[in-house]
Amino acid sequence: MYKLYLGNYLNLAYFISQRLSKKSDTGFSKLIVKIATLAVALSILVMIVAISISRGYQKEIQNKVIGFHGHIQITPLDLNNSIEGLPIRRDSIFEQIARGYNGVVHFEPYATKTGIIKTKSDFKGVILKGIDQNYNWTFIRNNLKEGSVFSLSQSKVSNDVVISKTTADRLNLHLNDAMYVYFIQDPPRVRKFNIVGVFDSGLSELDEIYAFVDMRQCQRLNAWGDSLISGYQINTTSFSNIDSELDKLSNITPYTMGLQSVSSTYPSLFSWLSLLDTNVLIIIILMIVVACINMITALLILIIERSHMIGILKAMGAKRRLISRIFLLMASRIILLGLLIGNVTGIGLCLLQQKFGFIKLNQKDYFISQVPIDLSFDVIAMINIFSFIISVMVLLLPSLYVAKIKPAKVIKWD
Repeated sequence: MYKLYLGNYLNLAYFISQRLSKKSDTGFSKLIVKIATLAVALSILVMIVAISISRGYQKEIQNKVIGFHGHIQITPLDLNNSIEGLPIRRDSIFEQIARGYNGVVHFEPYATKTGIIKTKSDFKGVILKGIDQNYNWTFIRNNLKEGSVFSLSQSKVSNDVVISKTTADRLNLHLNDAMYVYFIQDPPRVRKFNIVGVFDSGLSELDEIYAFVDMRQCQRLNAWGDSLISGYQINTTSFSNIDSELDKLSNITPYTMGLQSVSSTYPSLFSWLSLLDTNVLIIIILMIVVACINMITALLILIIERSHMIGILKAMGAKRRLISRIFLLMASRIILLGLLIGNVTGIGLCLLQQKFGFIKLNQKDYFISQVPIDLSFDVIAMINIFSFIISVMVLLLPSLYVAKIKPAKVIKWD
């Protein structure tokens, strides 16, 4: 019997709210409902776009830095923080175990050597990053502007080099040009390299200092032999699991080697990126506040306009809970419609930008050439659910105004 009464109670509230929603399509209520719906839609649209751009920007910058350094680097335990530190001896057993480790996508040795690129009119410092046959060229290939990457053979040391567009433009170097690099050591040395590729990642701070060569060139210049390297570069499955993979790898890493994540190598850069989350959080809070204020205003106006009806319902014995439920259902319809419009528009704009990239950026200032988008439907779903719950909870406040309406006054006044 109680279930039947409750069902009829809810059906009555829904029936009345549906009729009132249809009648509110005329007059002043129509304008208020449209403004409230637009406010909700605009708030959701801004939140979706802001989060997608923030996630996309963070991901793009992270991928650029990781493209140069990997997620994790294994280097010798050396208190000397200079670029040319002590080498480590290659450990075949460790390499085999690490390559087969869960979570490790790429495991690559590397060697570095600092030098000075000199032309007839200018010179510039550079870090030659020596790589072997197993190096993952995906990042460089995706950012190539001219030429191609080089391939390595076991029998011959390659003299090819891939340099950045920043370096090429500054020194007026071109594809297939000879590039002379001088090394300050005893005795001083010079090497001639052939430029086979020019890349441009957009991250000028790293572009201008790195060039990629055969690892054996760096080993010979450092007089190390084939068994000594500067370290290992490791790529994991994702940026979010770096810390857990670092802890796992530390258990199998020899005591002479230390592990360092890319975020600890560039703490200021990643701290700056984390500030974007704070900015997005502020935007989300502001948009929810705007939507809630508009919904409260709309609901109060709807209640005041229907005060005569509320008085009649109270005179007929309707309880405050029933009347409040009627207006909450009306407000919920407005919220859901606003959410639908905001989601369709926001996701649509993001998909268009993702495919066509019509909003461009100055790469020198933002490190990327167009506004990046990273849509996460899990995050969007959470935004919608959270926004709907907050809005409905806030709307309980204006619904309390129903209790202050006296049937005798509103009916007599009418």
